[in-house]
Amino acid sequence: MNSHFARRIAAMNAMYKLPASDRPALPGDLSGRLNGFKATLLDEVQEIDAIIALARKGAPPADILVAMADLLGDIIVYCRSEALKYGLPLEDVLDIIMDSNESKLGADGKPIYDANGKFLKGPNYWKPEPKIRQLLEKMARPAG
Repeated sequence: MNSHFARRIAAMNAMYKLPASDRPALPGDLSGRLNGFKATLLDEVQEIDAIIALARKGAPPADILVAMADLLGDIIVYCRSEALKYGLPLEDVLDIIMDSNESKLGADGKPIYDANGKFLKGPNYWKPEPKIRQLLEKMARPAG
């Protein structure tokens, strides 16, 4: 675990007696774990309605930004904690995904957009899943 944030998440999981794995692994009760994670995320996502209500009421921008920062931070903490439970190196996975996203650029190195503003995949695009698989397989191998 190379990042300060990841170490803090590991300490939090230990403090609250939450599962943690140093290698990719699935829990015995995968459905139960995923349902609990989904419920937690949905609770957080519901907070968006409160932020929308703040904006509609004309709340000060600082109040809205604080609420947004708290919402996004909570979601990231929940996701990082969940990744630790599965032994997933989230920061490394995010690097792979970002590299893949950057491969979507056109041959000229510029973004390609459709009529709705969505960016499209350029000629050098590659899917992140094979590299993620390689990373997890490497981690799953016994040391030595």
